[in-house]
Amino acid sequence: MSGVPRRTVGLVIPWYSDTMGGGAETACRLLAKEFQHAGAAVEVLATQVGGFRADWGVNHFPEGMSDEGGVAVRRFPVGKRNQRRFDAINARLMAGEGVSEEEERVFFREMLPCPALTEYIAANRGRYHFVFLPYLFATTYFGALACEGEAIHIPCLHDEAYARMRSVKEMMARARGAFFLSGPERELAGRLYPGLRDLGAPGLPMEGGWTGDARRFRAKYGYERFLLYVGRTDAGKGAELLAGHFERYVAETKQDLHLLFLGVERAPGETGGAGRIHAMGFLSEQDKRDALAAAEALCVPSVMESFSIVLMESWLAGRPAIVNEACAVTAEFCRESRGGLWFADYADFRGVVDYLLTHPQEAAAMGRSGGEFVRERFAPERVARGYLEVLAGLG
Repeated sequence: MSGVPRRTVGLVIPWYSDTMGGGAETACRLLAKEFQHAGAAVEVLATQVGGFRADWGVNHFPEGMSDEGGVAVRRFPVGKRNQRRFDAINARLMAGEGVSEEEERVFFREMLPCPALTEYIAANRGRYHFVFLPYLFATTYFGALACEGEAIHIPCLHDEAYARMRSVKEMMARARGAFFLSGPERELAGRLYPGLRDLGAPGLPMEGGWTGDARRFRAKYGYERFLLYVGRTDAGKGAELLAGHFERYVAETKQDLHLLFLGVERAPGETGGAGRIHAMGFLSEQDKRDALAAAEALCVPSVMESFSIVLMESWLAGRPAIVNEACAVTAEFCRESRGGLWFADYADFRGVVDYLLTHPQEAAAMGRSGGEFVRERFAPERVARGYLEVLAGLG
C-alpha cells in the first residue's frame, strides 16, 4: 500500500509477548502485525519484565532481539527499584490525591527503571518513528523525553489523576503528536493537553472473520443463560459494581441466570449467597469466542476505557453489550453502533437485563448491528492506513 513510512515504526511498551493479555499489550500486538502486513518495518521495544502481574523489578525475558509471532521484539533489562516508595505515591494517586513535583519524579523513577531502553531511544532517533503506549508508564515518560519533539503517543488515556500529573502534561507538550483509539479519548486529551497535536483517531484493527460456537460452549461448561465479563478486575474496571448489581438482580427476580468472569481465578461476589457468580479462569481463545457467542450479553462496567477490544469481540460474535453510562467511550460506541445498552444505576441495570432477556430477537439484532459497525469502522487495512499514512507524512 502507498503511504508506508521509510523509518521503522518502533512501538515502545512496558512489556510484550505474543500471548500476553491486557488492553495496551493486545493493542500493540494488533498494530504491529497489521503494520507489517501493510508493508511497514516494525519493532517492539520493551523491558524484560514478564507482564503487568509480574514483579516489575525482575527480568523475565532474555535481553536483546527475539521473534514473537513474527514480530521483531527488542528487550532491555530493568534495574533495582524502591517499590515501597512507588507504592506509597501510587496509592495517593489512585485515591485521586495530588502529589508534589518531587513525588512525581520519584513515581516514574521507581516504577520501571530501564535506562538501557532510554539510552537506545536517544541514540537511534533518526532510525525510528517512536510510538509510545500507554501514556502512564516510565518507558513512555523517559523514552519520550529521550526523543523530545519526535515522540508520538497512543496514550490509551483515561480520565484519572495520573493524566493530570504535571510530568504527564509536560511530556505531552513536548510530543510531536498523538493518535487516539476513540472520539471521547480524543476529546479528553484536547481538554487536558490543549497544545497536543491531534494525529487522528484510527482505533484498533479488528479481524472480523472469526465466529464463536454457542452450543459448543454450553455443552462443554454447562451454563445455559449467563452474562459475561472478560478481563482484569482491577479498581476502575467496575467488576465489584457489576457483581453487586447482579446479585441483587437474581435475588429480586429469581431469574435462572449466571454471571461468568473470564480471565480471573477469583471473582467478586463468587462466594456470596446467590451462588450464580463464577470465575472461569483463563480459557483458550476459541473457548472465549464461544463464550462470547453464547452469552446473553457482554458486560463492560468499567469507566476506565479508551477503546475496549472485548466489546468489539462481543459484537463480532453477534451478541449485545451492557456498558456503564459513566464511561464516555463504551457508551458512545453503543450509541454509534446500536449494539448495546447502558446503565447509570441499579434500576437501569435491572431494566436493561430484563429487556435483553425478554426480547431475544432485538438482542440478536443489536449484536448484528454491532458486528457490522466493527467490520466497517475497524477493518484492519483501513485502520493501518490511518496510522501509516500520517507517519509517512511526518518524514
